[in-house]
This record gives sequence, C-alpha cells and structure tokens, in this order.
Amino acid sequence: MTYKTPELLAPAGSLTMLKTALAFGATAVYAGQPRYSLRVRNNSFGDLDVLRQGIEHTHALGKKFYLVSNIYPHSNKVKSYVQNMQPVIDLRPDALIMSDPGLIMMAREAWPDTEVHLSVQANTVNSAAVKFWQRVGITRVILSRELSLDQVAQIRQDCPDMELEVFVHGALCIAYSGRCLLSGYFNHRDPNQGTCTNACRWDYKTHAAQVDASGDVLAPPAAAGHSCGSGNGQSLPQEARDSISYLLEESNRPGEFMPIEEDEHGTYIMNSKDLRAIEHVQRLVEIGVDSLKIEGRTKSPYYVARTAQSYRRAIDDAVNGHGLNPELLGQLEGLANRGYTSGFFQRHTPQETQNYLRGYSESGRSQYVGDVLEFDTTRQLCKVNVRNKFAVGDWLEVIHPAGNHDVQLQRMENADAQPMDVAPGSGHTVWLPLPQSAVGAFLARYLQAREDAAESLATAV
Repeated sequence: MTYKTPELLAPAGSLTMLKTALAFGATAVYAGQPRYSLRVRNNSFGDLDVLRQGIEHTHALGKKFYLVSNIYPHSNKVKSYVQNMQPVIDLRPDALIMSDPGLIMMAREAWPDTEVHLSVQANTVNSAAVKFWQRVGITRVILSRELSLDQVAQIRQDCPDMELEVFVHGALCIAYSGRCLLSGYFNHRDPNQGTCTNACRWDYKTHAAQVDASGDVLAPPAAAGHSCGSGNGQSLPQEARDSISYLLEESNRPGEFMPIEEDEHGTYIMNSKDLRAIEHVQRLVEIGVDSLKIEGRTKSPYYVARTAQSYRRAIDDAVNGHGLNPELLGQLEGLANRGYTSGFFQRHTPQETQNYLRGYSESGRSQYVGDVLEFDTTRQLCKVNVRNKFAVGDWLEVIHPAGNHDVQLQRMENADAQPMDVAPGSGHTVWLPLPQSAVGAFLARYLQAREDAAESLATAV
C-alpha cells in the first residue's frame, strides 16, 4: 500500500535554528513574533528583517514557513493586531497559526487569501469541532495532545478533506492543552500571553508541619521524613499525626511554604516527562495525518538537528513500508530530556508518565559537546566551538545533514597548535582532526562505550 508522506514541521526560535531544521530534514518550520505568539524568550523573529530572511530562505528551498500568532490576547493587543501584523503578512508566510476566535475573525477579514491553521491551544478533540472550524475558513487543525491514536484515526475518517496536524515530540504541559496558571501565580507572567516561566519544572522540596483545624501552622516545618522533630511521625499520638500537613517549598523562595492538598486519588508531582512518539510514526502515517510537529522553539539548534533528522528517517521508513529503526530511539536519548513518554497516544497511560524520580533534564546516551565551524587547509584540522567537556580517547558522533558517523578522538590542539588532552567546556575553541566535510556538524560524546549503548538500546527495544 502506498502512503502519503506527511510534512515534518520543526520549531525555529532563531535564524540559525530555522536553517538547521531545514538542513536536517524538516519540510516546514514555524516561528512567531514575541508579541503575538506563546514564546517571548529566545525568540529573534521580533525583528522584521530576521523574519524576512527566514521566510525567504525557507521558500528558496521549496519549503513552508508558518507564522505563529496564537495568544489569547487582552484588549490592548486586539486593537493593534491588524496594524502590527500587516508588515508580517506582506512577507508572505504560508499560513498563520492561531487560536483566539476574535483574532481569527479579524485575520480572515483583513487577509482572506492567507491560510489559517488552528493552534493546539484551541484544544480540538472531536470531529464536530473540526467541521465547525472548517466552515469558518480554517485550512488545518492542530489536534489536542490529549487524544489517543484511535481518536485521531476517527477524526481523520470523519473529516477526510481537512488537514490534520499532531505533535510527536517535545515538552508536555501539566495543564490541558497548555492552559496553566502556575507562572501567572508565582511571577505574574501569563503563559497564555507567551511569558510562561515553566514553574511546573522548578525544584520543589517537601516539608511536614503540624496545623490546626483552620490550616494555620502550629509547629515549624521540618524536612520531609522528619515530622516536626518526631522522626517520621509514627511516634506521635494519633490526634497529632492527623494534624500533620505536607508543604512544598520552591528552591528560590526559601521560607514560603505551600500546602499540598490531597483528594481521594492522592496528589501529583507536577513535572511531566517529555513527549516522544517516534514509535508511533508508522501508525500516524497509516492514519493519514498531514503534518507531524516537533515542539521546542526555545531550544537549541542541536536539539532541532537531532529531532528533525530522527523523525525524517522515521517518516521515510514508514512511507516505504519499513519498521522503526531502533537506532533512532538511541539518537533521541542523546538529547537532554526529562524522561520520555508517548503521552496520550496510548489511551491507558501508565503511572510512570509522571516524572516522579527526576525533574531535571539529563541525557542518557550521549552529550552535545561542540559545533564544527571551519576547516584549516594548512593544519588539516577543523575548528570546534566547545559546548561541553570532552577529551582525547572519547568516542564522538559527528552529526551532519549528509549523514552521521562515529570517530574516536586521537588528538586535539589549541589555537597555537599545542597539543591538548581535554576540552574544558563551553567558551573554549579547539582544533580536531576531522575532514572538511564535517564543517557544519554537531559533535556529541558517547557517555558509555558504544557497544554498551547498543546493547542497552537493543534490550529496551
């Protein structure tokens, strides 16, 4: 059976990131201006000249550029929206990604020839909603992350002539379709205005304290496991144990204690694992989803290179009738992540979806260590901008749009051609014996022997 090749849509927070995504296999990119999209930080597309360069570069490659305009605006932004966006529309992005019905109405009236894609922020979860948006002129719906594969398939069957897009990789929000209040509560920075501080991923400590019936603290909080100076609380009388409450303390707010409220289902740690649905690409291709989307506009060019390259290969394999190459799982493990989950694609998601054990980002297979900048024909060495520590003897993966390969580092020099054993870390420049064809590559250091990594990956698969 012949399957349609879905679009691979990658994030771009900068011009470098945009070019990297397209070089590593993305067929479309999305970016947004800080004022009207949900990414204010790490976003260079507020500069119209940068935005113009990004759109022109994308179109020169025959690929597509989508402009994100998906905030739920307050009145002050509504008044200036059309005026502020007209210069952007003049640059001819291929579509606007939007969520607010009022702004959609205004965009359809002002620029009827510009396609509008419905943002995931609108949390579309059924066929009736898809048909509604189709009737008002939406050309593509980005489906909610809270849908299972079977539910996506049902919508595809019910709406055969509407473009559908789903997220397959990136951070997940603890709130339904990303509508969270934590950042606004802690920092007065509204996530739905693009200024989320990711408060759900901060470092929290638990404390135990005795409280009275009104909830006032009777005894000072103690570290969890040391309930008010009485060990774990088991030596206290029952009435005292019943009065113990558990509190959260955020690391940057010492002395500010927040009660943990619990119902019959328990209480939940906030930080979710990251979405990785590369295992489901084949099913999504079979369903007929039009676009597979990677999250992460505030992340690095290395991140988008890794994800675009891996999902490009997964899509091509699926379209050609091949199964998932397990090596792709290992490549994605090489990215800093909070642990991976397939999210809601499998309806009965195990408890392990919540990241109880590690809330920080880590990389289990390899670590990003450098960028290959240029080749010196006299020295026959490549100049490398160091990102993380590596040393002579390490196995490095050279990650390049033309293909990846492994090398064991035999020698290294500094700018004065003096031998070095260790590249200390970010901020340093070194020279490595790599071919000229490696220019433009990213370097990753294997954190364990390649044989051990392959064995652990085969066991996982």
